[in-house]
Amino acid sequence: MNAAAASFAGLLDKLDYLDADSIERVRQAYRYADTCHLGQLRNSGEPYITHPIAVAAICAGWKLDAEALMAALLHDVLEDCGVGKADLIERFGAPVAEMVDGLTKLDKLQFNTREENQAESFRKMLLAMARDVRVILIKLADRTHNMRTMGDMPRNKWGRIASETLDIYAPIAHRLGMNQSYRELQDLSFHYQHPWRHATLAKAVERSRGRRREMIEKVRVDVEAAFARQGMRVRLSGREKTLQAIYRKMGTRHLSFAQVSDLYGFRVIVDSVIDCYTALGVLHQMYKPVPGKFTDHIAIPKLNGYQSLHTTLVGPASLNIEFQLRTEEMHVVAESGVAAHWLYKAKGGGEEAERLGTQWLQSLLDIQNETRDAAEFWDHVKVDLFPDAVYIFTPRGQIMALPSGATVVDFAYAIHSDVGDSTTAARINNEEVPLRTELKNGDVVEVETTEGARPDPAWLGFVRTGRARSKIRHHIKTLAQTESVVLGEKLLAQALRAEGVQQLPDANQYAAQWDKLLRITGNRSREELMTDIGLGRRIAGLVAKRMTDLLAEAGWRPDALLLTRERYSAHESMSQGGITLDGSESSAVHYAKCCRPVPGDPIVGYLGRGEGLVVHHARCGVAQKLLRKDSERFIAVDWSEEPVRSFQAAITVTVSNGKGVLARIASELSEAGADIVRVDMDDAMTQTMDLHFLISVRDLSHLEAVIRALHRVPSVQRVFREIAPVTSG
Repeated sequence: MNAAAASFAGLLDKLDYLDADSIERVRQAYRYADTCHLGQLRNSGEPYITHPIAVAAICAGWKLDAEALMAALLHDVLEDCGVGKADLIERFGAPVAEMVDGLTKLDKLQFNTREENQAESFRKMLLAMARDVRVILIKLADRTHNMRTMGDMPRNKWGRIASETLDIYAPIAHRLGMNQSYRELQDLSFHYQHPWRHATLAKAVERSRGRRREMIEKVRVDVEAAFARQGMRVRLSGREKTLQAIYRKMGTRHLSFAQVSDLYGFRVIVDSVIDCYTALGVLHQMYKPVPGKFTDHIAIPKLNGYQSLHTTLVGPASLNIEFQLRTEEMHVVAESGVAAHWLYKAKGGGEEAERLGTQWLQSLLDIQNETRDAAEFWDHVKVDLFPDAVYIFTPRGQIMALPSGATVVDFAYAIHSDVGDSTTAARINNEEVPLRTELKNGDVVEVETTEGARPDPAWLGFVRTGRARSKIRHHIKTLAQTESVVLGEKLLAQALRAEGVQQLPDANQYAAQWDKLLRITGNRSREELMTDIGLGRRIAGLVAKRMTDLLAEAGWRPDALLLTRERYSAHESMSQGGITLDGSESSAVHYAKCCRPVPGDPIVGYLGRGEGLVVHHARCGVAQKLLRKDSERFIAVDWSEEPVRSFQAAITVTVSNGKGVLARIASELSEAGADIVRVDMDDAMTQTMDLHFLISVRDLSHLEAVIRALHRVPSVQRVFREIAPVTSG
């Protein structure tokens, strides 16, 4: 590139949409960047300033405002020229400096193959763009120009940069509706990732284009003539599938190049929405439509704001040709997505793509607020980066777009997090359905909420959207924290009673002792200490002894009567006071799956490290082994007289193998009032077979009644409850 091309003149030609003052501000940014980069060269040997000018020119093509163009020109000065952010604020204002700072941070990111590093990099980038969408638009322009000129870079960098572009930047461009950038980034990535395959495919497309040129030209002439006869003003342009899209289709569908039938298509640009549908009628009169290949994205736009009618027609020589019909404004939005906001700002259009784009970006901030773990954040977001949308309706007729596979719970959270949290039932097309039901195009969905209801952790097994997943996890974590604090307080209070302390020392009266205790344990607050006790990270008895020592230093004396009563009444094998259980303890208390205790069973409680309280059957082999190794972590537990829910028990039923035996057992369980949660059976083709049931019962008496009922079935040979056996050693 010659020196003249590196000047401001080439960019100036693209700035006719700005006023004189704005152009002057952009010129000042150029002069400053030119001075900062003086003497620096690109890999090609050209002056470095040619790169910022090229990036600004791409942004100017999207009609971005003066501040964005200034940031584009200055985007490398903090990184490469030792300029401080304060200097930029003083010269060009805070908004420009913030964008440059955001872009500089993005440039420092290294997208390594190690997943946790990539996830953290992704999180930083997405949050930067969520705060100001212009940051990612400039970054996409920067990446586009770097990809256009990557031939000047060392060949050993091609693969990494191309892969990064294909995995990260192209999907973001697509999610923001920037189809033109998306297509270019895809093809450039393919070109540098697989140079030989790209060249081979390009030659094949060129040969195919030559063979079919006359046919495509005939279609063009015939279509233009048909619209002319109808007196319709249209702009017809040809479009060709990108090489990367062809390559991907060949790979995913195992096709040869000759089998890819929809290489070519046309865009029909008309004046109004009504004209789109009229033009569709004209085309369907000319050529037969391919069944199942018509999509109306005007009535129901894509998630990124894209609108068009799509139809595939059978042209001459049975050649499939896709037509896309849209208005001029739809075309701008389809090609430029969020950037269409600036392109159409003067006309008051392009707002839908901007709204949808910023809506998605805002959801990133919502997820970040509830998900501090980078890998978890990435798990949520990558679902939304590659959406195949399903379109559903609210009872009031509002259209909502959700990723394919989304469920009723995803729909509820899309409305509002409070609606999702309290959802208890749902109807689709006026029929009651389970909450895990997947939504289909055109479904009318209505959810019912109950005050005080809470998210079910099981929802995480089927929700599809990042928003729903992060909201459920956040609620569960918050709930677990609260319940662990309550359990910790209960355990510590009972442990203190065993030391002769009637109740937890008052936080104000004994503030000095609490502060000393927190310094000893290393906790930042009383709540954190109680959480650690509730989760089994600390032993309540040991903490209680520390606290009584501190109280004794302040002159406190234990209650002798209480001390005697507690020690004589304490469970012989347990080191801490008892807990009463009724099934309402939720996430702070877990019932062990190795023995599945039910009310009426003799039980013990184990404070697992970080697990909270785990309740075992007293005869459970796992519990017996833990008791021998870790007795100080056991506490006495007992059942409440009135449990508030049912409990699961595992039973094995040995039956004579025969027709209908499973149905007979299931019927007997149902008559006995036991719900079947799960059933597994052995594969052995023998005369007898073991059926393993997980059933829901009220208590031990109910379970014993169920087992007696099963014994009365003629084909049943044996019924026993599954509890982990006691092992020696």
